[in-house]
Amino acid sequence: MSGALNAARRTAELTALAEGDPIDVVVIGGGITGAGIALDAASRGLRVALVEKHDLAFGTSRWSSKLVHGGLRYLATGNVGIARRSAVERGILMTRNAPHLVHAMPQLVPLLPSMGRAQRALIRAGFLAGDGLRALAGTPSSTLPRSRRVSAQRVMQMAPTVRRDRLDGGLLAYDGQLIDDARLVTAVARTAAHYGARILTYVAASQASGTSVRLTDRRTGESFDVSAGAVVNATGVWAGEIDGSLRLRPSRGTHLVFDAATFGNPIAALTIPIPGELNRFVFAMPEQLGRVYLGLTDEDAPGPVPDEPEPSAAEVSFLLDTVNTALGTALGSQDVIGAYAGLRPLIDTGVEGRTADLSRDHAVIEAESGIISVVGGKLTEYRYMAEDVVDRAVALRRLHAGPCRTRNLPLLGGRTGPPSGLPASLVARFGAEAPHVVSAAACERPLEPVAEGIDVTRAEFEYAVTHEGALEVGDIVDRRTRIGLVPRDRERVVAVAEEFLALRR
Repeated sequence: MSGALNAARRTAELTALAEGDPIDVVVIGGGITGAGIALDAASRGLRVALVEKHDLAFGTSRWSSKLVHGGLRYLATGNVGIARRSAVERGILMTRNAPHLVHAMPQLVPLLPSMGRAQRALIRAGFLAGDGLRALAGTPSSTLPRSRRVSAQRVMQMAPTVRRDRLDGGLLAYDGQLIDDARLVTAVARTAAHYGARILTYVAASQASGTSVRLTDRRTGESFDVSAGAVVNATGVWAGEIDGSLRLRPSRGTHLVFDAATFGNPIAALTIPIPGELNRFVFAMPEQLGRVYLGLTDEDAPGPVPDEPEPSAAEVSFLLDTVNTALGTALGSQDVIGAYAGLRPLIDTGVEGRTADLSRDHAVIEAESGIISVVGGKLTEYRYMAEDVVDRAVALRRLHAGPCRTRNLPLLGGRTGPPSGLPASLVARFGAEAPHVVSAAACERPLEPVAEGIDVTRAEFEYAVTHEGALEVGDIVDRRTRIGLVPRDRERVVAVAEEFLALRR
């Protein structure tokens, strides 16, 4: 089956569900966890419907650091299990599932006078432990190079705005970096659709039980009931809305967005220890579209869960103050061109303390109603979490399914080597699928940028509508592309997005 998602397919699949087409698994939630569950289940031969009340990657899955962590932080806190799993899953993504979307990112810790010998030794030991984790996970050094010490001159080449006075070189390590988190969600969802899953955005779920759920098409207002072998709640920080017995403790992570020129167009993530902390850092990471993302915070976020969290003034000040300890010229709020915040769906263990110290492990919980919920976890482990959830659903509901296949299953775009002759930015976002993005375009000037100075092409906007399920302007500019992270850039492309949406209505 085709992996193309669009309005016509959505209408046909909603109609089939309303008319009683049989379903084995209904997945509620279109973030990375829900999409991963849909892919795992569909690739095992199960009949799957994923429903999301907004768009793919609308929630936490688009607000991350765009990192595929190897688990070093968790090793330092004694959580060997999650550290090893993270390293294994990072290697699977980088070498098998999505080598087109995940690449090695250099992480550079400048050795400044403020950093004592003990702290330097601790960071170096941590990087060496990270090398061990990588080797244990079977990820080759050709994919993730070994850590090492580099000269002051090399530090300044990689991060040109670093403080230079008495700079004593730097420590360099590598981790996985996504071209974009929302692109990963889209690729996973489309691959699930390729295996037959129904991926239905702007469809709200209510009155859920272990074997049924009421669905409402938010674009038409029509509602109907669906029966299924299993209902899985993968709504992240909103999980309590589906199963009121769940207790989460959301944690807010904030990032600031800068023009890369503000940091001298770095080629490494400037990694700055947070003063007074042993195992936490702030990262200034070079990203697509000529930007640098500076993050991140870890703050309690009690109260109602908003659709789009907002950074606090205190978090903005904290990030600027921390990064300025490593810069030659201080940055201020006037240099910030965008900002975003996301909520981590951490499990509330009832223990007092900082959210930074809470476990990032996940849990699969069956409610009295029979709903199967997955809570907690982290983006890097989405595939492992999905396997765990589907294994549990198959066992509890006695579904007829094959074994998990996702460990060696390439996502769309990741099966062959990158093509040549196309813009590098296009290849970075679509991998082997890039030629099809262009050949499928019916628009004029498909390789022309959607706006001057923005390296997203008109063909990509069209593809978002014809193949990636974009139904509204925000789907295109805020999630299929990340232009919308900078408000002034967003304003420049809204009319172009509306043009492509109008052609498909």
